[in-house]
Amino acid sequence: MLGARLEVIEKDARRVVPIDKSLFTIGRREECDLCVANRGVSREHAEIVLEQGQYVLRDHSSTGTFLNDAVVKESTLAHGDRIRLGAADEATLVFLNDGGTAAATPATESGLHDLRQMTALLQGLRAIGSTHALDEILSLVLDLTIEFTGAERGFIMLADAKGHLEFTQGRARGRVPLPGKTFETSRRIPEEVFATGVARTVGDLRLDAGMQDAHMGTIALGIRHVLCLPLQLVRVQHKAGDSSSQKRIGVLYLDSRREGTLLSETTRAGVETLAKEAADAIENARLYREELEKLRLEQEMSIAAQIQRALLPTGRYSGPGVEAAAAAVPCRAIGGDFFDYVELADGGGFGFTLGDVAGKGPPAALLTSAIQGVFSTRAPDGESPAQTIATINKAVIRRAVKARFATMMYGVLRLDGTLTYCNAGHNPPLLVNRAGVRRLETGGLVLGLFPEAAYEEETIKLERGDVIAVFSDGVSESVNRAEEQYEEHRIAACVTKHADEEPSTILERLLDDVRAFCEGAPQPDDLTAMILKYQGPPAS
Repeated sequence: MLGARLEVIEKDARRVVPIDKSLFTIGRREECDLCVANRGVSREHAEIVLEQGQYVLRDHSSTGTFLNDAVVKESTLAHGDRIRLGAADEATLVFLNDGGTAAATPATESGLHDLRQMTALLQGLRAIGSTHALDEILSLVLDLTIEFTGAERGFIMLADAKGHLEFTQGRARGRVPLPGKTFETSRRIPEEVFATGVARTVGDLRLDAGMQDAHMGTIALGIRHVLCLPLQLVRVQHKAGDSSSQKRIGVLYLDSRREGTLLSETTRAGVETLAKEAADAIENARLYREELEKLRLEQEMSIAAQIQRALLPTGRYSGPGVEAAAAAVPCRAIGGDFFDYVELADGGGFGFTLGDVAGKGPPAALLTSAIQGVFSTRAPDGESPAQTIATINKAVIRRAVKARFATMMYGVLRLDGTLTYCNAGHNPPLLVNRAGVRRLETGGLVLGLFPEAAYEEETIKLERGDVIAVFSDGVSESVNRAEEQYEEHRIAACVTKHADEEPSTILERLLDDVRAFCEGAPQPDDLTAMILKYQGPPAS
């Protein structure tokens, strides 16, 4: 047997609401058992009371209640009676209590509709949980909630890193995407729901007390009914005594020009369930996307590191009258230090360089590659070290790399032991021989800052067994856990101690000494060093 019910007939919608309480309230208030969002309806307009087996209609309004077009204050209801609230005719209520079977009745049709809705909801929730693509999840959520509620439009706004809501995606009925990064509606309701975490249902924006001005643009579009829910994550704290906490990530907003099912309890409960699942799915998709982006960047950095290593020569060099060994250890995947060897075109000399670009990471690596490119094309032609450095300086300035500069040392060693060098703001290399330790400082300013910079060079004579140590500031400024720097004097002491050994062995001992000094402290800068030993003029 079916109970009493009201068939609500509106201009373009029809629904059936069961009278399942002994006191059933009707009015404009959202808390009423039947909410009729119409300006002519009082907030608590009327009630239907079950008394001694009969349903009685009582009027509490200021605009009147009409039963079969006659004004009444109180009247017993009979099957088929037509009720009108106030003078407006936008909605008619038909009282039904025929006691008929469930087949072919509006209430049964409504029940079947609810069942179909819940089935669609469950299918949608499974679909949402099966994808990791954020845009796809947003589309699924909006299409599902629009179909489930009968809304005309839906929007999802997500919070940015600063907690400000940003329009993310909009959809219209029929799975139609809404273009643009904004939408024509009041932001007041979404902002309020996001701030409070409390869902908001508005039966008619025109009747939202004190807020008509805020909704004026939305009302002008014909929008009347709004349902807005927070998207929030529930996180369980694992520490003893801590309770679960919620993190809001955005809002789900639905609206319509007509009153469909946005205000029903079934709709509200279903959309709240969906909003909770959607929040988890959106957050997981965000994390998944961030992880993919992280992996992509790591892969790109790995490729960049391989390319950078390929641009460096092999660590050891052996040629007429000279042996050298060098190593570059970046503090990140790619760095700004570099070294290179070059055999001069005239066959009578050997060039070597070591440099350091200010900064770390990709920007420094790009400028490093540019300097290496200019060096490798100009140095073999036999220009003097000062001329080569001046050419590189102009090339760096032409590239206009903002706030980037480099230091660099370039030397040319002839077979007879004549060394000509130019130092462009770099840590002075150390010449270690029987006379002691000498710093090679002659040169000029750093590269890339001063277009008219002039560079000088110095020529000295090396003897068999003389050692030159070239290094970046990552070596001399390495720090231990007491924040003491390794400093130049320790480099000189280490190289002097092992000066009789092969360049590769001296280099290994130097790097080992730096690591031992640092005691496992993090490496703050790229660490690059070169050891060169003059072996005397080759035999004729």
